[in-house]
Amino acid sequence: MTITAAPRTATLADTLWPSGRQGELLRNATLMVFGFCLLTASAKIQIPFWPVPMTMQTFVVLVIGMAYGGRLGAATVLAYLIAGAGGLPVFAGTPERGLGLAYMVGPTGGFLLGFLLSAALVGYLAERGWDRTIAGTAGAMVAGNVLILLMGLGWLSVSLGIPRAIEVGLTPFLVSTVLKTILGIALMPLIWKMVGPREPAKRIG
Repeated sequence: MTITAAPRTATLADTLWPSGRQGELLRNATLMVFGFCLLTASAKIQIPFWPVPMTMQTFVVLVIGMAYGGRLGAATVLAYLIAGAGGLPVFAGTPERGLGLAYMVGPTGGFLLGFLLSAALVGYLAERGWDRTIAGTAGAMVAGNVLILLMGLGWLSVSLGIPRAIEVGLTPFLVSTVLKTILGIALMPLIWKMVGPREPAKRIG
């Protein structure tokens, strides 16, 4: 029996800005800069919410993964992490809570790594068409959020223990995570509906 991988479908970025050999570098660089700016802005803007203020960073990570696909989505998040590791104040709470690697090995280090893995996972699922339906987007969003939370809680539990890690790293963010997940579930299929049927873009890479 032969097992074949699921065919790759065009991502939202492929559809709106098809890649070509001559312009692919400019296209990818532009999309990465745009995603980098969105990630930085989402980390800095806090929305009053209960029980703690909410940022849109996890939402932006997942949307970038779904819109860009696995490779470009992960590359965008990786560029963001490298910039932060180099000392740029791109993360939430910087520079007040430190900069560079010192910040990244702190309490949020696991969540930051989760951003990278989640963008790759959600991007892969989007390349299989998951982001075009409500059910598929829900599955991808939930998988991405769970991966981020698992990485973050795993890192926190090393120093705080599992009960305390759940208390400070999960419980305060459950309501906002659910809300952002619902927003993503509504947004991606709606964008595809607005874009309408188009010819599939050629595979990148």
